[in-house]
Order: sequence, then C-alpha cells, then structure tokens
Amino acid sequence: MTEGSGPRGANEQPDTDSGFRHRPAAASGSVGTPPQPGRTVAGDGPDPVNPHAFHLSRSEASVFDGGQLQGGNGENWPILAGQQAAVYLVRLRPGGIREPHWHPSAWEVNYVISGTVRWVFVGPAGTQDAFEAGAGDVVFAPQGHFHYFENASATDDLDVLIVFNSSATEPDDDIGIVHALSAIPRDVLASVFGTAPDVFDAIPKTLRRVVISRRGIPAPREG
Repeated sequence: MTEGSGPRGANEQPDTDSGFRHRPAAASGSVGTPPQPGRTVAGDGPDPVNPHAFHLSRSEASVFDGGQLQGGNGENWPILAGQQAAVYLVRLRPGGIREPHWHPSAWEVNYVISGTVRWVFVGPAGTQDAFEAGAGDVVFAPQGHFHYFENASATDDLDVLIVFNSSATEPDDDIGIVHALSAIPRDVLASVFGTAPDVFDAIPKTLRRVVISRRGIPAPREG
C-alpha cells in the first residue's frame, strides 16, 4: 500500500505514534506564522425555486488557514428547521486539522469524498480509536465522543461530507479543545496530568474558537 492510498491494514505496524504509518510535515513556511481568523466568503444556498435543494459546494464558506467549512442547517436552509438534520462539506488542505472537539447533543456520519483522512476518537470507559480512511469510506462519530480529523496527505486536499442529527449551526453545536482547556485553571490541569502548573503556561488564555487549523501554526492568543 502506498502512502495516502487508504486506511492502514490490520497487519501493518505503525512507525510513528498514535497508530499511524506517517505524519505530514508542517506546511512550508508556516512555522511561527500567526493563524488568520476564519473569514466568510459569500455564496449561494437554498435553491430559489426548489426548497428541497441546497447548493452546498457553492454555499457561503468559513475559510481558515487549513481549509474551509460550508453547510446547510436550520438557519440557512428553511426546510431543515425542526428536522434535526444538517449537512456540511469540510475541505482540509495539506496539513489541515479540524480542531479536536465533541458534540454534546448530536452524532455525525462522515463520508470521505476524496483524499485520505486521519481520525482519532476517545469514548467512554477509556476507549480510543486511531485510524486512517480513504475515499468512499464512512466514519461514524457517536454523540458525545471526543474526536478530531486531519488531512493525512502532504500533497492533496481532503473533502469530507458530514451529516448531523441536529439542525444547529456548526461549529456552534460543539465544544472545542481550545475553548475547554483555556477555561480550566493551570493548577487543576497540573493536578489531573500529574505535572507542574508551568507546563501549561503556553496554553492561550482565550476562549476563541479555532475550528480549522494547520500543522505548524500556533493557536491564536488573547489576554
């Protein structure tokens, strides 16, 4: 199996951490470069004639350093209001990372349209799952399970279609790791991890959402 060709086979042994065969290098020239906050690019949405149709790939996009997020939900696609459903298209560029997070009130079904994706899940009872998936694969994230995914290719974009059983706006319906860790006192983190409080001094004291980032780019700082 060649790099980036699909999920790792059950008999293949990883040569790096977290059960993965490889890890992409940081994007060229990105180290030490402050990330740009997400910006909104206007686009189409619901079809003006057919209320059941939504122009997802041409819809308004939230654009970040590592990729972009487009979606139809109960706010911008009227037919979804009260239906407990939303659909999103995530594109991650090489090095792109969807911020680690969890959804307290929704599960999600992820369909890999193109590219190779690296997933990590953490669930109840200390369960952990780390793997890669390729085009045509479906990945399920149960409600409340902590997870993240990133582009496993150093050269190709990753496109993932995500369906939620919630009409809420993404990412307003999830809790991100930056938001969570920045709210916890350093001495509490030190007690939980069994280390000195100054180990966590580099964590930004901010509640700003990251949503999508890129390898080699530090998280934004405030305060």
